[in-house]
Amino acid sequence: MLEEDIIVIGAGPCGLSTGLALQENGYEPLFIEKNNVAHSIYRYPSHQTFFSSSDKLEIGGYPFPSIERKPKRHEALVYYRKVAERSKLRIHSYETVKKVSKAETNGFYVVTSTAHDEEKTYHCKNVIVATGYYDNPNMMGVEGENLPHVFHYFKEAHPFFQKNVTIVGGKNSAVDAALALEQAGAHVTVLYRKSEFSSAVKPWILPDFYSLVRQNKIRMVYEAHVEKITSSAVYYRTEGKTYQQEADFVLAMTGYHPDHAFLRKMGVQMEEDTGRPVFSEETMETNVEGIYIAGVIAAGNNANEIFIENGRFHGERIANAIKKRRENGVQS
Repeated sequence: MLEEDIIVIGAGPCGLSTGLALQENGYEPLFIEKNNVAHSIYRYPSHQTFFSSSDKLEIGGYPFPSIERKPKRHEALVYYRKVAERSKLRIHSYETVKKVSKAETNGFYVVTSTAHDEEKTYHCKNVIVATGYYDNPNMMGVEGENLPHVFHYFKEAHPFFQKNVTIVGGKNSAVDAALALEQAGAHVTVLYRKSEFSSAVKPWILPDFYSLVRQNKIRMVYEAHVEKITSSAVYYRTEGKTYQQEADFVLAMTGYHPDHAFLRKMGVQMEEDTGRPVFSEETMETNVEGIYIAGVIAAGNNANEIFIENGRFHGERIANAIKKRRENGVQS
């Protein structure tokens, strides 16, 4: 049995920010991260530019200099690596949390598995869940969605040169992918189930997209509901009729959601209509005493509600709550 004080599950920006806030209050949390630092950002498209300016992505008081006002993916990766390094946060990367359960007396047991299939069991006083949502894509629930040429993540456009690519979705990831693919010489069709794009789409990218649609360089179909996917086509329904769109590849940019099952197994209650965990806005503590959440996971199914720029402040609430409870003689 490995004894720890506080365990943070997830080493993304909001998790790291929580660890830094805990450090400032005299605690040395252990991070358990199933991949590596800021892995969600690593999974962003290679060309990705952030919506936020670099100062709004800063954590722990560490300045984030960037070439442009809005930093790019690779700059953010460098920044968060450097923060982790300079702050000397204790991070166990490539270690996956399998189970969190209440200890018989006080605290929690955290069972993990390493990249070498070594099982570990930790005992700790507090658990902070900062796992984000990017590992859990929203599935369409249609036939063929699991075929090997269907992807829920987009990295870069080059592999799709001169290929027919159908994108499903109408938010930032879909529009970004369409622009990059068209520039790389792919034949792009975008299918979106609504009649217009989401208001969350970055406004500066839409003029270019609409221009390419007008020039017939991107085919755009609104109110299109995907019915099934085959090895060579996407079948969708619009205006009461079913159509077939040839597709060598399909990008299902349908969004992501938190791992509800992971939280429920800890005893954390969820709001059925929103997917939000039950927690205190003031302390970020869930209905399970001693378990806290940080970052976008607090938004439930509405991932556009919490970003790095506001989720980075969750750590201060958590650190203050833990400190206050312990000063009052409560260990959990």
